[in-house]
Amino acid sequence: MTRNVPLAPFSTLGVGGAAEWYTSATTPDDIAAAHAWSRERGVPLTVLGGGSNVVIADAGIRGLVLHNRLDGMAFWKDPDDTLVTAGAGEPWDNLVAACVAKGLAGVECLSGIPGGVGGTPIQNVGAYGQEVADTVETVTAFDLEAGAMRTSRFKTDEAGRWIVCAVTFRLRAGVPLVSYPDVRMQLEQRGIASPAVADVREAVLAVRRRKGMVLDAADADTHSVGSFFVNPILTGDHRERIASVSGQPVPGFGRSDGRVKVPAAWLIEHAGFSRGTVDGAAGISSKHTLALINRGGATAADIVRLAVRIKRTVADRFGVLLRPEPVFLGFAASPDLDYLRTDHH
Repeated sequence: MTRNVPLAPFSTLGVGGAAEWYTSATTPDDIAAAHAWSRERGVPLTVLGGGSNVVIADAGIRGLVLHNRLDGMAFWKDPDDTLVTAGAGEPWDNLVAACVAKGLAGVECLSGIPGGVGGTPIQNVGAYGQEVADTVETVTAFDLEAGAMRTSRFKTDEAGRWIVCAVTFRLRAGVPLVSYPDVRMQLEQRGIASPAVADVREAVLAVRRRKGMVLDAADADTHSVGSFFVNPILTGDHRERIASVSGQPVPGFGRSDGRVKVPAAWLIEHAGFSRGTVDGAAGISSKHTLALINRGGATAADIVRLAVRIKRTVADRFGVLLRPEPVFLGFAASPDLDYLRTDHH
């Protein structure tokens, strides 16, 4: 265990203070030892994974921060499918690249998403028509309540109970998914009518790069948590009210229950925020209004301030309370954070 370790370098946003205590885990036994150490001393235990979906408080995190770095991948066949098990700390895109290289379909549309494998089943990561829930076979995790390992598929509402150690995915060779217009257009521009999984991966990566959603140390637009707000799901009536306020049709993806998923980026733009908006050391990506960025030297308070400003403006104009995507670690209670987290008027 090491004291006062800066945490900003471990997050893609690059903000936040230090861990009071820090350790990293490369085996399940390391996780069990960290759990026992924190319980014996009565200090809180916070798990940090790939750091792509967290905002760390400027004051840092009290107690023990456990950095999950279990890695590695193994493939094997059963009669019909291929299964792959990866450590929770394995970079997610490494897994996608390895699966695509074997011609396996099921995760190709999730290319370029930062972070580790362990966060994907908890968040049910999804993009361009695919989501992790479609392919997860089992999750092996350390149960913080029982102090023991367990393998199953876990409910997301129990997320705080588990430290994911490994995830097994079930995939098979086949036709890749091409359901989103951006991806189809990218393939058409390359003259590919019958894409392989590798073609879809390259198309998805190209689309994500245009939006600043593929990590690049030299590009400040990627110093973010990716999409900061979740696309809201609205009733048809609410969508029509927004259209009347904005004077424009509102894009959306229909759902089986009759409601519509509306792009949060569209709401942000039509509430008056443009790409490249500057707010001190924080700002909005010049490529995508859904990414709040650290322009250089930003604090967590800077990011929260801008997020609150965006949420209030969208709520005042359209009556929609945007819900933040990232997890806020180490923050004391505050009106701004309470408002960011609220999803009802």
